[in-house]
Order: sequence, then C-alpha cells, then structure tokens
Amino acid sequence: MPSMHLPLPRLFALACFASLLALGAGRAQAADQDAAQVATVAEQFLRQQLAHLPGEPEIGLEAVRTDKQPACEALSAFLPSGARLRSRMAVGIRCAGPKPWTLYVQATVSVPGTYFVAARALPLGHTISESNLSPRAGDLLNLAPGTIVHPAQAVGYITSQRVGAGQALRASSLRHAQSVLRGHTVRVQARGPGFMVSSEGQALENAAPGNQVQVRTPNGQIVIGVVQDAGTVEIQL
Repeated sequence: MPSMHLPLPRLFALACFASLLALGAGRAQAADQDAAQVATVAEQFLRQQLAHLPGEPEIGLEAVRTDKQPACEALSAFLPSGARLRSRMAVGIRCAGPKPWTLYVQATVSVPGTYFVAARALPLGHTISESNLSPRAGDLLNLAPGTIVHPAQAVGYITSQRVGAGQALRASSLRHAQSVLRGHTVRVQARGPGFMVSSEGQALENAAPGNQVQVRTPNGQIVIGVVQDAGTVEIQL
C-alpha cells in the first residue's frame, strides 16, 4: 500500500491543532474544583457551629459534583438564609475568587450526648440540687434551645416556673439565685474616678449577674446598669 505524504504546511497545522487540544484539555482538568476540599470546608464549618454542644458530632456529607466549578483558593462556608442546625440540612460553599461561584452540600448531622430532666415535679421558686436532675441520652441537636446539658447549668439555680417530672430542664425555666427581679427594690451604685454615689431604685426587668438591667430611680429617671447581685446594680460614669 503506497504511503501517504502530507505537505509540510498541513503537517505543521495538524501538529499545532493537536497541541492546542491537549493544552485545552489539561487546562480544563486543572481548573476543576477539588470535591474533597469542598467537603472538608463544609465539615469544618459544621463542627465549628456545633462546638457549643458537648459530645462528638457525627457528620455525613453527600457527594458533590464540582466539575462545573473552577478551582478556588478562597472557599468559605455559610448557612443559607433562615436556616438553622438540624439533622438534615444544606451547607453553602462560596468561592470569593476571580470567578466566584456558590454550591450547596447536603449533610446529615447528629450529636449524641446527655441532657437532664427533672427527677420529680419541681415547684415554682425551688432551688435546684443534683438530686433533682436525671440524665437522659439523646441527640442534642434535636433538643429545644437552652436545654440543660450539664449539672452546673442548673444546680443552685431557682425555678421560675413549675417543671413536671421527666420534663427537660431549660435555661428559660430557671433563674440565677442572685438575679435581680422585676419590681424589686435595688441599690444603684454610680461609680466614677475616685467617688461612688448610691441610691435606691426599682428594677424594671429580670436580669442575672453580669447582665444589664433598667432601673427607675425615685425621681422617675430610668438608668441602665449592670447587675452585681440580687440587690445591687452598678453604673459606671
């Protein structure tokens, strides 16, 4: 069979075309975002969001396609608007590079751990002791906000409402023993450089030590101070 000889100009053109195709394919492959990196950013973000809960989070991420996203060195994770942490959720991944893009990773999350319920019915105004607490195992992520997950969060506190036996204890149903109570008379101490002036006033809201509270003074003025204990509010001048 006779061999086929192509003119040199045509051979050169074909060689250039093949080189361009190979270069283009290499660039396209290099430009794809690494899916494993996206998963790592999403998991780290979820662990940070769950750090306030005791226990080791269990996180599962669905496979994500990144063949349409160019590689990015500035990835950040976020929760979609209005979203909250829950068992099944989506985590947004955003690229802030020259060619920005956003995608969402579907995740399943749980935090096995211990929370506490009332060992017996607790009346209003009861001071909590350890014997009043009964541990329960469960997924801490599915509990109501403020559920007690450590005895120190409840022991010594006072119930601000009745709590039924077996009912999960929540921070909203307890108050600090040294909290200022709405309507109670407190001493207002105004401190400044080298002096202190004190008077009495009426607390307009409940507040725990270290928190701000509004107080009405005898002349009707409303001031804001920081609770020191059940009977003292301090104002820094």
